[in-house]
Amino acid sequence: MPLILFQRYWIYSNFGQVPYSISPYFCIVKFNKEPMEHSKKTTREEYQKCVNAVVDYINLHLGEEIDLKSLAKISHFSPFYFHRIMKAFLGEPIGTFIVRTRTEAAARLLRYSDLPITDIAYRIGYSSPSSLSKVFKQFYGISPNEYRNNKNFVIMKPAIIRPDLELKKEIREVPARNVIYIRLFGDYKLNDYGGTWMRLFQFIKEEKLPMGDMSPYCIYHDDPKVTPADKLRTDVCMVMPIAVTPKGDIGFKQLPVGRYAVFTYKGSYEHLQSVYDTIYGKFIPEMECTLRDESSAERYLNDPCETKPEELLTEIYIPVE
Repeated sequence: MPLILFQRYWIYSNFGQVPYSISPYFCIVKFNKEPMEHSKKTTREEYQKCVNAVVDYINLHLGEEIDLKSLAKISHFSPFYFHRIMKAFLGEPIGTFIVRTRTEAAARLLRYSDLPITDIAYRIGYSSPSSLSKVFKQFYGISPNEYRNNKNFVIMKPAIIRPDLELKKEIREVPARNVIYIRLFGDYKLNDYGGTWMRLFQFIKEEKLPMGDMSPYCIYHDDPKVTPADKLRTDVCMVMPIAVTPKGDIGFKQLPVGRYAVFTYKGSYEHLQSVYDTIYGKFIPEMECTLRDESSAERYLNDPCETKPEELLTEIYIPVE
């Protein structure tokens, strides 16, 4: 999980400042170059928004047949450009992305749930357990049954269970929420969370929107134990009191009503991975919870710039049935 440095004090004290230059030459150069740079940025942001819409649709419909022509319509790209643009943004063909997403979902369910392998196969869109087994073995070199039964086998990193870890825990019914967000790709520990959070603040100011929940909220779509670091997806969010029109790479979505196991962790962000290992390996089984096929999230309750690492508070949201 990420080492997040949300520099709120800087935001609050500098939010209204706009850098400017008094050099006439600089202003002329700026005037001549800015339209082209702005156009390129806008085009990429619009493409990213369309790619995000396709990825979100795939995540919500893993258990169904996913038709590539329908995805092209959702993206608003022509069929000719659809595959090229998706590959450019995802780093792999769209078909490969769908298969990998399904296989990674299977790996999580095999490790963290008691669902029969047949149910898992149907749940993530395979017509039979044998189809899942074939693809799973191609990806990980081991069958789903072997992976489930061999707790010592790890796809990427070994689990670190902390039996003495103390967490405040509860089952919470969370209402629907409106969020604006920017999607980041890459290693959770290396993303620019602070800069992304400031962009959301700037967007709210420019659009004259009412301020939402001030606590940063991040949705983590992938498990770093089964997904390569460069493929990890994060939505840096701000909860809003109203629906918002998306603009550029700043998206809007409504998070549905849901049931969550919510854990409050006190301590450094550096140890969050072992906290997750302990939640999935110890607390979830003890609470007799069944996981839902949705992403986990974190809400940060205090400012790391003004708080000692050992005093940081993080709420961890695990979707359960």
